Amino acid sequence: QVQLVESGGGLVQAGGSLRLSCAFSGRTFSSWQMGWFRQAPGKEREFVAAIDWSGGRTYYVDSMKGRFTISRDNAKNTVYLQMNILKPEDTAIYSCAARFGRNWGDSLTRKIEYPYWGQGTQVTVSS
Repeated sequence: QVQLVESGGGLVQAGGSLRLSCAFSGRTFSSWQMGWFRQAPGKEREFVAAIDWSGGRTYYVDSMKGRFTISRDNAKNTVYLQMNILKPEDTAIYSCAARFGRNWGDSLTRKIEYPYWGQGTQVTVSS
């Protein structure tokens, strides 16, 4: 059974940075595509970024390109989300998700395509 545990959230001022981590266990990490999603209060969970099994391909929602960077360390079974120039509207619970056996780009942004999820970590950006 895949388990995902996020960390690194917290309170930061607008313009600041945070790096989220997601520790993966239970299967061979390097075979899984990983994604980050977020859910703001009163809103639907939305896609943030995804990375393929090797780390060679990434995909971002347009509004976060240039500010957020997804990466992975297969030796540490961990995926990261570096978030820079944070804005109050980035305040949300950030969750990592994992999927296996899919072609890269195939419904990459759809929540339902990811069968495994972490519990999430809160990110709060103050103005």
